[in-house]
Amino acid sequence: MKRVLMPLLLATTVQLCAFEYGLTPSKVTPEITCFFGEAEAMNTKNNGNMVNSCFVNMGSGYLVIDTGASYLYAKEAYSKIKESQDLPVLMVINTHAHDDHWLGNSYYNELNVSIIGSETFKEETKLDQTRMQKNISSEAYAGTTQIFPTQWVKDKKIIEIAGKEVILQRVSKKGHSASDLFVHIPSLKTVFAGDLVFNERIPSLRDGDISHWIETLETIKAMDLNYIIGGHGANVDKHAIDATYRYLTLLKTQVSQAIEEGEEIEDVVNSVTMDAFKGFKMYQTMHRQNVEVTYRMLEWEQ
Repeated sequence: MKRVLMPLLLATTVQLCAFEYGLTPSKVTPEITCFFGEAEAMNTKNNGNMVNSCFVNMGSGYLVIDTGASYLYAKEAYSKIKESQDLPVLMVINTHAHDDHWLGNSYYNELNVSIIGSETFKEETKLDQTRMQKNISSEAYAGTTQIFPTQWVKDKKIIEIAGKEVILQRVSKKGHSASDLFVHIPSLKTVFAGDLVFNERIPSLRDGDISHWIETLETIKAMDLNYIIGGHGANVDKHAIDATYRYLTLLKTQVSQAIEEGEEIEDVVNSVTMDAFKGFKMYQTMHRQNVEVTYRMLEWEQ
């Protein structure tokens, strides 16, 4: 039996060690370090490195906001962070249930770290294949399992870590998704907004509600902040929210007007081009879909 098991264990170890993302940490503040992914869809070139994952040095350890696309992504990110300061991970927060943001939970689960998410995360079910599993290489996905949060935010949860207040605010109405929450650290004047905020690329409305999403952005915009860190894109100052807000409000205005004028959905998808956003990445793949989703949503509301 030992002769059989040894090659299998060796093969698994080699597989888990073979792939590297080449992640580069970016310092946002002395306390906050993020890994910023490419502004593109997941594929076998980026292997899921198209999402943001952030570490907050709380003094006694790290708070991790979104764990990334895979077990190996999370493992490599933590390894890179420890090069600057070797501290434990105290807690993981998942901003929502889209798998590019939480499949790295499988690594932190091995470290027995508490994982927190929106209460609506409970409604998620394990999939035969995740989107990542379908779209990235098997080498990059190696070791990844579906590990959901084990602690929940019903409405608002305030925790204190090393004397710093951390506010977890669940979004009660569907915005980008049905499971959104954002993380506010008042002492750092920072909000981690997850996919409520995109920059450098067009946002995705496929699981969202444009009206509630805009309302949530207005709530964040009214806060006293120096940094707003989204789920995609490397812009992180307090104006990082503006591109998503402008896009969604203009999209809602133009589609609403078209519906009032009696235009059919096929015509609106072609006419609402929003040329000011054509230079944003993923415009060609996302914008028409967003117009269609918005039309169906607003038509139903009316």
